[in-house]
Amino acid sequence: MRRIGAVLLAVLAVTACSSSPAQDLPSTPTTVAAPTTVSGQSLALKVDVVTGGLQHGWDVGFLPGGSILVTQRPGRLALVRGTAVTQVQADFSDVWARGEGGLMGMVVHPDFAASRRFTTCQTHQEGGRAVDIRLVTWTLSADERSATKVRDLLTGLPVNQSGRHSGCRPEIAADGALLVGTGDTARPDVSQDRHSLGGKVLRVDLNTGAPLPDNPFISSADPNEQRIYSYGHRNIQGVAVRPGTGQIFTGEHGPTFDDEINLIRAGGNYGWDPSQGGTVDSYDEDVPMTDLQRFPDAVRPLWTSGDITEAICGAAFVSGPQWGALDGRLAVVALKGQKMLMFTVDQAGAVTEVYLPAEFDDTYGRLRAVRGGPDGALYVTTSDGNDDKLLRITPAA
Repeated sequence: MRRIGAVLLAVLAVTACSSSPAQDLPSTPTTVAAPTTVSGQSLALKVDVVTGGLQHGWDVGFLPGGSILVTQRPGRLALVRGTAVTQVQADFSDVWARGEGGLMGMVVHPDFAASRRFTTCQTHQEGGRAVDIRLVTWTLSADERSATKVRDLLTGLPVNQSGRHSGCRPEIAADGALLVGTGDTARPDVSQDRHSLGGKVLRVDLNTGAPLPDNPFISSADPNEQRIYSYGHRNIQGVAVRPGTGQIFTGEHGPTFDDEINLIRAGGNYGWDPSQGGTVDSYDEDVPMTDLQRFPDAVRPLWTSGDITEAICGAAFVSGPQWGALDGRLAVVALKGQKMLMFTVDQAGAVTEVYLPAEFDDTYGRLRAVRGGPDGALYVTTSDGNDDKLLRITPAA
């Protein structure tokens, strides 16, 4: 409980003083509460362990027949049917699994029932050395036992040999575009460099990887810049699209302070620049996450963790009347903080409240992914590396 108390105090302080919403959002500060009821409704959650035996479960994808795919960092793809787990046979021999890199995020294509395709983010190695981070499209066999590579959808995302700040969380936008949150690979100039795909939100065609014609930098002669939707990010680990609005929210790791929740604006600069405008060659992590002195027009975060870091990760919107007072909240899980945070956001996207479910307070270890399932439940993966779990979250009542 000490960590919850710390985050409450830190968030209250930072949101009241320095984390005002983006310029086109209301100016009311973020408030934080950890109630057990809202308007007389219980907020208790029921957590069921669907299965164990995973190793660093990174992301979750839902198939039309009820099966669930789970990517695992070492280069393994699990298929979960009920409580049974089998490994999908696929050639992941080129996956470089180090630190924050390996087999990472994934999305199941909206037309999966016809195409049987899904796309993964993965660190690619050749000759025992990491070459890049890339998106790869696969076809799952009809019996769900094997997957065959279709194509490298997008290559050339920067990589760190240690795997640090690999990012690479994909999500399908409301218009069917593929969004990808990427990391800066702990290099000082990557986030502000619009010729690099690192430290960005990318927006590309799901079938070809090509930039989309209404992207903010489509007039650039550089195909990399054409793919950029926003920049100036440190290490995006969660991307969520708000139902009914198309708003894009991201969860981003801070260094030892200021994890951020951001509302993504086309062409926006989110202000991370450890190169200090190119004046230093080292990766200076003492600079602000959103440097408003260097970039006065930078898009300000909706929420920060203040003078601590929770290492927030996957993000998904809670949806369905069964959730009662929690319906419509943005659920974000944390690695270091080992908790779930549920953000109330108003119509413009400003955070008005953060609820911390007691069921996740240091109970299940490090939490990596959260996705909303077709049954209305939330599915969460743990990421401790030993007998990791897939959890199913529903309202208790």
